[in-house]
Amino acid sequence: MSRPVPVPTELSEPFWDAARRGDLVVPYCPSCDLRFFVPEPACPGCMAPGWHYAPSAGRGTVYSATVVHRAPGPGFDTPFALAVIDLDDGGTLLSHVDAGDPEAVEIGMRVRVDFRPLTDEITLPCFVPER
Repeated sequence: MSRPVPVPTELSEPFWDAARRGDLVVPYCPSCDLRFFVPEPACPGCMAPGWHYAPSAGRGTVYSATVVHRAPGPGFDTPFALAVIDLDDGGTLLSHVDAGDPEAVEIGMRVRVDFRPLTDEITLPCFVPER
């Protein structure tokens, strides 16, 4: 069985388009200078509706991590490392970290984005250790 494929929404479609091109973008609110994720109709910091996607260098630090041993649904290979990544240029993302051994992912680990095609239309941004 194959892994479930994310279905882009009106709010997330620019994120998935950028990932397919090999670019990481995150929602950015110019009203309060907040970068956030996941995309919401209004900024979670100030409730302004006028946010837009801003480029990210895709480098950061593992803030928190866990090893998932029980698949969240059909099509997921376990075990895998799931982490909250503090991006260097602001904001956080919840993402897979592929360090070879899921147990090797540690808080404070430096990581960089690595794009993994899932289908012709959807590319997943994952993270790998920065070497």
